[in-house]
Amino acid sequence: MRKIILMMGVSLDGFIEGPERQIDWHLVDDELHQHFNDELRTMGGFLEGRVTYELMEDFWPTADADPANAGPTAEFAGIWRDTPKYVYSRTLGRSGPNSVIVREVVPAEVAALKAAPGGDLCLGGADLAASFLRHDLVDAYRIYIHPVLIGRGRPLFPPSATRTPLRLEGTRTFGNGVVQLRYERA
Repeated sequence: MRKIILMMGVSLDGFIEGPERQIDWHLVDDELHQHFNDELRTMGGFLEGRVTYELMEDFWPTADADPANAGPTAEFAGIWRDTPKYVYSRTLGRSGPNSVIVREVVPAEVAALKAAPGGDLCLGGADLAASFLRHDLVDAYRIYIHPVLIGRGRPLFPPSATRTPLRLEGTRTFGNGVVQLRYERA
C-alpha cells in the first residue's frame, strides 16, 4: 500500500512560511534540489492544495525551456510534468495537464488512492497538510529544517489534542546546513 508522505521545509522555530507567505529564507542549492528530485521522482503523485499547486503550475511546466534554468532545476520541470497531481480545492475551476481537482479530503477516497498501484504520495501545502493531519492520514514525514529563525509565520503543525508516536527512520545533513528528518508512524 502506498504511503502519504508529508514533505515540507521549516525554519528551526517551526514555521513553513513567514507572516506574508515569505519563503525566501529556504536554502535550496543544487545539492538539496537534486535530493528533492531523487525523492520526488519516485512518487506516484503529488497531493497539493490550491495555493501550492498554482505557485508550482505557474513556473514548473516550462522551467526547462529557459536556458537560465539548468541542472536540477531543469530536471525537476520534467518530474513536475510527468507526476500525477491531485489538487484539493473548493474554488479552482480547472487544472493543468496530468492533474485532477478534488473538492474535499474524504478519508475513504484517500484510502482508495493509497490502495491504487504506484509510488507513495507526496503531500504539500499548509492547509492541506493540516486537513490530512486532522483526519490522521499522514503515514510518514520528511521534514527539512533550514538553519534560520524567522520568529513568526505559519507553523508546520497546527495545535492538536492528538498524540502521534513516530519512529525516526534517518537523518541527513546537507552542505548548506539544512537537516532532513525522516519519521514513520510508530
